[in-house]
Amino acid sequence: MSESPTETKVVVNDEEQYSVWPAGRDNPDGWHDEGFRGTREDCLAHIEEVWTDMRPRSLRAAMDAGESR
Repeated sequence: MSESPTETKVVVNDEEQYSVWPAGRDNPDGWHDEGFRGTREDCLAHIEEVWTDMRPRSLRAAMDAGESR
């Protein structure tokens, strides 16, 4: 007998890094709901679509500041 899929949600942190988390659990410290829910597979597909730059936000900002000098 197989289990039914558990609802999962997409969470994001202040560095704009994404992860999946069980929908029924409180978010880990420093993470907030991104707004997408579904199966784990649906959430991972959503992350693949929206998280196009894997660099943390602070690194992107530092690199952008270096390029403008």
